[in-house]
Amino acid sequence: MASDLEIARGTPLRPIQEIAAGLGIHADALDPYGRFKAKLGPHVVRSVESQPDGALILVTGINPTPAGEGKTTTTIGLGDALNAAGRRTVICLREPSLGPCFGVKGGATGGGRAQIAPMEEINLHFTGDFHAITSANNLLAAMLDNHMHWGNALGIDPRRLTWRRTLDMNDRGLRQMAIGLGGTGNGVPREEHFDITVASEVMAVLCLATDLHDLQRRLARIVVGARRDGSWVTAKELGADGAMAALLREALSPNLVQSLEGSPALVHGGPFANIAHGCSSVIATKLGLKLADFVVTEAGFGADLGAEKFFDIKCRSAGLSPACCVVVATLRALKMHGGVARAELAREDPDAVQRGLPNLLRHVENIGKFGVPVVVALNHFTSDTAREFEVVEAALTDAGVDVVSCSHWAKGAAGASALARAVLTKIAAGEARFAPLYPSDMLLVDKIETVARQIYRAGSVEIPSGVRRRLTGFEQAGFGAVPVCIAKTPYSFSADPTKLGAPSDHVFPIREVQLSAGAGFVVALSGDVMTMPGLPRKPAAEEIYLDQDGLIQGLF
Repeated sequence: MASDLEIARGTPLRPIQEIAAGLGIHADALDPYGRFKAKLGPHVVRSVESQPDGALILVTGINPTPAGEGKTTTTIGLGDALNAAGRRTVICLREPSLGPCFGVKGGATGGGRAQIAPMEEINLHFTGDFHAITSANNLLAAMLDNHMHWGNALGIDPRRLTWRRTLDMNDRGLRQMAIGLGGTGNGVPREEHFDITVASEVMAVLCLATDLHDLQRRLARIVVGARRDGSWVTAKELGADGAMAALLREALSPNLVQSLEGSPALVHGGPFANIAHGCSSVIATKLGLKLADFVVTEAGFGADLGAEKFFDIKCRSAGLSPACCVVVATLRALKMHGGVARAELAREDPDAVQRGLPNLLRHVENIGKFGVPVVVALNHFTSDTAREFEVVEAALTDAGVDVVSCSHWAKGAAGASALARAVLTKIAAGEARFAPLYPSDMLLVDKIETVARQIYRAGSVEIPSGVRRRLTGFEQAGFGAVPVCIAKTPYSFSADPTKLGAPSDHVFPIREVQLSAGAGFVVALSGDVMTMPGLPRKPAAEEIYLDQDGLIQGLF
């Protein structure tokens, strides 16, 4: 069986100018990066502002398992199927991080016949956006240290610094360290922490900014620490916001690529949903809605993380209103949620599917709380049986939800045609009545508890008194109306990754809260979730190499 990389390399791509032309964009308006990638600058965005918006379709999933679900693959397959049906459609995806590419998850360009390309270039460096975000983040860190070295006119308390350096790589050795050692010429000695680039507030700022002016305004608001009297210090006070914006000027422009079947894809930004807000950029999504009749986009990890943040943070911030939501699952993943070991997944087991169904049903029910109609996409594996599918079909029929078996990994657009018809039917019915889960004027602590109780189904929410005081301080400083972004394990509704299925009435602990003033939300960290991942025992990087012709091998 051909690998994803082999399939991608064996599929001829169209020049990016042709893909752009299909969207009504002239070749002169592109900023090409080679033959098959291009950036769409502010002039393109301005040229389509008066056009009506298309319909927005979100693809999300159940809590992920090692069995795999295929959310990105489904996003691409559905986009291809809609285009094949004559519906002008743009796919909007996040950019891959090098961390999972070299770790355990692999790349983020889909799989089989449902991929975006050029696969190697997108997964490795792409157009340099992540490098620009990392550089802007670390410039702010360097200017913060430099200010304290040269007299500290702002009176910054070295014990109250909150700004961290970043790196787009999984590296547990950078989670906690000492810097500034070796004498007075080397800065202020202190403990330091790195985050992976996708967790940087600069990433969130870029993904939520509406234009270059908004970008710089948001960068200026970033809080880097506090003075001894507790008052905050911002990037603007350090004089860093202008240079940061200059580094990010090109990165703010969405990237245009294509699927293997020629569908246009805007790939831009890449925050993880377990530690950030998990959605591609507002600019790319809004541009896609102006250029096409339909936009198919995804949110990271399971719907309890990605979809909730898509609705409560991105849609609220950008004024978006989704028309339909696709929840992706597989029979194999449902069997894992039903207690089956990975080695036993190929065996028919309708009872295990039945035991795993509560996870899927809860996600479907949760999406309904936002007023968005749902279709379930069940990605097909060769080991799936009719009896197992009937278990899912019966349960979802009772719940009034359509379920479609999909085979786009093997068949491309043809394998997602039934899914496309089901989604179009839902949209045509006009059932969407989107609203966020909580109002903006709710207290921050109540927002956290609302998400934990209504989405995670927690019985109680454990918020220490010190954390509550910090939340009150954020409100007193004028940030009470912002949404909350909860960082937790993606593998469970609870904060315990071993609790699969649909746990209820658990204690949901909040250990820390952080203000992302530039992004416009408050991050609440739960359990032992980390903002700098580590590599697994056997990282994917061990299998990646250049062959004798200089071609990359082993990337997936």
